[in-house]
Amino acid sequence: MQNSTTIKPSVKGFFDTATNTISYVVSDPETNTCAIIDSVADYEPNRATLTYSGAEVLLDYIEKENLKVEWILETHIHADHITAAAYLKEKTGAKIAMGKEIKKVSEIFSPFFFKEGGIDLSSFDKLFANDELFHIGNMEVRVMHVPGHTPADVAYVIGDAVFAGDTIFMPDYGSARCDFPGGSAETLYRSVHKLFSLPDETRLFMCHDYLPKERTNYIFETTIGKEKSENIHLNTTFTEEEFMVMREAKDKTLDMPRLIIPSLQVNLHAGRIQKINDVMILVTPVNSIFSK
Repeated sequence: MQNSTTIKPSVKGFFDTATNTISYVVSDPETNTCAIIDSVADYEPNRATLTYSGAEVLLDYIEKENLKVEWILETHIHADHITAAAYLKEKTGAKIAMGKEIKKVSEIFSPFFFKEGGIDLSSFDKLFANDELFHIGNMEVRVMHVPGHTPADVAYVIGDAVFAGDTIFMPDYGSARCDFPGGSAETLYRSVHKLFSLPDETRLFMCHDYLPKERTNYIFETTIGKEKSENIHLNTTFTEEEFMVMREAKDKTLDMPRLIIPSLQVNLHAGRIQKINDVMILVTPVNSIFSK
């Protein structure tokens, strides 16, 4: 196995314009084994259609590069897009995994979508604990629990690269919202400082990018060092209290994500959709926890 300090995974990002989400194919150059991180299905709410053209782009790249998919990884239960994890598992046979704190997210949201008794998390092949180690080919991966955006966020630390989900954004955009049930600005601040304990030269890959006024091109790679010195919400000059005041005020101005209702119920099933009479069904709770 490679020493963790010398691992340099190959990383290819794929930007989904409909949701501003970046999916990644992360591969081990020694073994041509790879993982897919934060995949996206194509959901059109006006017509209630679910397709997988974005996932097929990933699969085409994987085939072209002669890669073998070992893992389909989620950084958290996304509220702004539907995962393509189940579709990709069907196509590749890879294992679906995320952090074990998904159980807390399930406890909050399952009563609004599923029958009495909640949800069976067996759709996930593996739920990682904080600091658990696993491998992509010969590359060692460390799972870092980084809650705050949601209770279940994790980052995947792979040698000189870290995939941090929604824990932090590009330096000129700042931070993610913390007002979902179970979220916490205080907790997010502390999670970001866990990330800041990594070497400054560590490559940091975003799950989303949005364009601030000063920028016209999407960027989804930076470094820990740049975040520490330049992040407009979370550089190391900000105190925890200052961040909390700013973040909580900003969150009060935000509406719920456009796809939160379909996304949560499907993503809690790792991309699978419940059926009635062989028809895929989405549930829409009315005047509920989502009526902010």
